[in-house]
Amino acid sequence: MKKVQEFMSKNSVTVTPQDTIQETALKMKNHDTGFIPVVDGVGSDKLVGCITDRDIVIRGIAQKHNADCLVQEIMTTGIRTATAEMSVDEAAELMAEQQIRRLPVTEGERLIGVISIGDLAVRNIFADNAGQALSQISEHLH
Repeated sequence: MKKVQEFMSKNSVTVTPQDTIQETALKMKNHDTGFIPVVDGVGSDKLVGCITDRDIVIRGIAQKHNADCLVQEIMTTGIRTATAEMSVDEAAELMAEQQIRRLPVTEGERLIGVISIGDLAVRNIFADNAGQALSQISEHLH
């Protein structure tokens, strides 16, 4: 059985709740990502949420926040996570269930990586049901 740890990206770019959405958007641009885990402080690996490019647009700009708006004002909290030992099929099913493309990987409260639909899809390792569900997520999110 393939495990999440074999496919996850390590050394994720992170932001803190006290960072601005402008700083976050710049990190997204520089690292070519639309998803960044939020940790509780500089140098910390305690996961407290995540922020997406969509959060910045829908919860930030659309609600008339300016570029100095703090991540903590618009980030998503209470997010689901995977563990390194979880099977890739379980992770794929969790992504499908939650209608998400990326899943932080944690050990306790510590962020140790991120696994994405792309990490799994390029390896064509989905169970049939999970793969179909994830394909539908991709179709709905475009």
